[in-house]
Amino acid sequence: MGAAVRHRHVLVTEMLRADGSRPETGDDDFLPARRIEPHHLVVWAGRWYLVAYDLGDHQWRVHRVDRLRPRPTTHRFSPRQPPYDDLAHFVMSSHDRGDTPAAWQYTGQARLNLPASIVARWAPSGSVVEHLDTEHCRLTIGAWSWAGIAGILATFDTELTDIRPPELAHACRRIAYRLAIVADTERNP
Repeated sequence: MGAAVRHRHVLVTEMLRADGSRPETGDDDFLPARRIEPHHLVVWAGRWYLVAYDLGDHQWRVHRVDRLRPRPTTHRFSPRQPPYDDLAHFVMSSHDRGDTPAAWQYTGQARLNLPASIVARWAPSGSVVEHLDTEHCRLTIGAWSWAGIAGILATFDTELTDIRPPELAHACRRIAYRLAIVADTERNP
């Protein structure tokens, strides 16, 4: 599925039941195969989701990857502008996604210089990991405080950029200052 996103190839997909089986024609769960344009892969709450444009009903959709049976095509498509700038919020708030959005007092995000597959393995539950390219992803996480989010981001031990909102960037600077003081105290007792 990642190749179809990267190469901008239309997918023909069948939707599977929660148990992985195919619904039969006449079942209430039956959905005919759909033609979709796969735009982004996002991880949220330990699951991969596909943000795609449905060519049948001309709607943006969020699909659980484990409930899709995709068949790639060679038909290319031009990138579309997603309806939301914040894909993490779009995935978390999608009503038909099949999960419950996390409710944190504070939510922030940063671009990490790590592949989404690595970050997804270690990101806390309820986080959203957005694949940007083979070496970068965007992590959206919630916590009880801005310092809590900054601390979680620091556990990834990589370069962080595009830190949002400004309150989170400020919390990162405060923590860096505190840690620098500790390091100086240990060096010069």
